[in-house]
Amino acid sequence: MIKYISASQLQEALKEQPLNIIDVRERIEFAMGHVPTAVNLPLSEFVSGYQALDKDKTYHIICQSGARSEQACFFLDDQGYKVVNVDGGTSAWPGVLEY
Repeated sequence: MIKYISASQLQEALKEQPLNIIDVRERIEFAMGHVPTAVNLPLSEFVSGYQALDKDKTYHIICQSGARSEQACFFLDDQGYKVVNVDGGTSAWPGVLEY
């Protein structure tokens, strides 16, 4: 089952503990600014790269606005992964993006 969290809730949660954040935007988009600690796994490479993820961990999935990350969440949920979609994506991130 997919859960949802806002970008500001994600920022607050990161202050409490480290989280597994996957940014599914393309590499050039990721390079132009991403949420701190996020790892890039572009949606275009998802089918060949998702197997490296650990089913025992929860992943917070983010993109630019929340649509691509939701697609990734549905896919991962179907594969048995625990996922949280970040509503609003990096566009709604209240903090400073890393480069």
